[in-house]
Amino acid sequence: MNTRPQSLLRTTARTFSAGLTTRGRAFLSAGLASAACAILLGYGPLLRVAILLIALPLAAAAITSTSRYRIACRRSLEPARVPVGSPARVHLRLENAARLPSTPLLVEDQVPYTLGSRPRFILRRIEPGGSRRVAYRVRSDSRGRYPLGPLTLRSADPLGLFELTRSFSAQHTLTVAPKVEALPAITLGTVWAGHGDGHAAHAAAAGEDDVGVREYRYGDELRRIHWRATAHHGEMMVRREEQTWHSRCTILLDSRSGAHRGTGPTASLEWAVSAAASSAIHLLQNGYTVHLTTGTGSPPVLTDSEDAVLDTLAVLRPIHAVALSLTQAAADDVGDSLIIAFLGTLSGTDATDLARAKPATASAFAFLMDTPTWAGTPAVPVPPGFDDDQLHAGALLEAGGWQVVTARAGDRFPELWRAASRHTASRLGVLEAPPFEPASPLESRP
Repeated sequence: MNTRPQSLLRTTARTFSAGLTTRGRAFLSAGLASAACAILLGYGPLLRVAILLIALPLAAAAITSTSRYRIACRRSLEPARVPVGSPARVHLRLENAARLPSTPLLVEDQVPYTLGSRPRFILRRIEPGGSRRVAYRVRSDSRGRYPLGPLTLRSADPLGLFELTRSFSAQHTLTVAPKVEALPAITLGTVWAGHGDGHAAHAAAAGEDDVGVREYRYGDELRRIHWRATAHHGEMMVRREEQTWHSRCTILLDSRSGAHRGTGPTASLEWAVSAAASSAIHLLQNGYTVHLTTGTGSPPVLTDSEDAVLDTLAVLRPIHAVALSLTQAAADDVGDSLIIAFLGTLSGTDATDLARAKPATASAFAFLMDTPTWAGTPAVPVPPGFDDDQLHAGALLEAGGWQVVTARAGDRFPELWRAASRHTASRLGVLEAPPFEPASPLESRP
């Protein structure tokens, strides 16, 4: 016995039963009751009324079911990545590929509650081969990646007797990245950007591509043969090419949940994430190789582009950890010329570990956050915002060679970045020259 027709019949019956509205069920029930009365009483006109009442829901189901699979949908995001607090626009394009006009459509897109209310649109009809465009805005004050979709279409007949729901499988992802601020072009440490000092010295002494020799290897170009060294060593020697050495930086972002205060977009962690993103992008634009680490045991992440920085920090979440260490990052990035740390509440052990892990040749800057100010706690007079433990941690960092800058709620990071540069200049004994002011005509002399 072939069960396929029976299965199809059961599926059709379930679809018909699920799609009937309250009005459609009332029409169908009235039609069946009228048919029964007409047969029992032998009244022909009542039977015709019963057939009409039964036929209307069936016709509505046939029309609606035929048209619902002829609608195509396309979604696009402008842009696909936005900073925190900035809106993005979602565009929907619905196309009718059927030969008949579509029934009225209720368009509903699935959106996480953090992006706003769920958008709904009513399209009365789409002509054959025609299309409709609708758009809506989403906005989030929290970082992350948010799925958009799937899109749901609810179609119904003009009389409201039968309706069906169709969901598309396509989804898109909106990335809400931390806010990035432009930083002034100032010097941090002794190495700014581009090539290292060692590279410049070697290039000046021996040339850009002739800074040493090594033994010949199969596949080396003949133009690289160094004949004087070959005669001296008695074997074939070739010139060694100097590898370009770029300044490298590790950015340590303290993401421990216990080290920060505040909630939502105004939390101290959000300020630290935004500052870390601004620093990383600024250094990338100036030729640095940047690694991001949370200092909680996971290896540093190489962020070789601005997109990588924003995508990495967009999904960063607080970590329930106790210890904070730079050991893993220092082991992987021995050649770092710059270390920048954004630190929450530190214990004496954390500060000691950071001081010991600092490479001797690297410049290290710590933006030590006065976390009680993010929780609404007023700062104590001297020094503002620090308790004894935080004072002790800052002193340990400075004793280990770190340059510490205090960050409080409401501070703008570009100003703190400039303060870090002034701190560097004062330690190196460099005086900042005042801006040049031309003499007035009365003061000029021939």
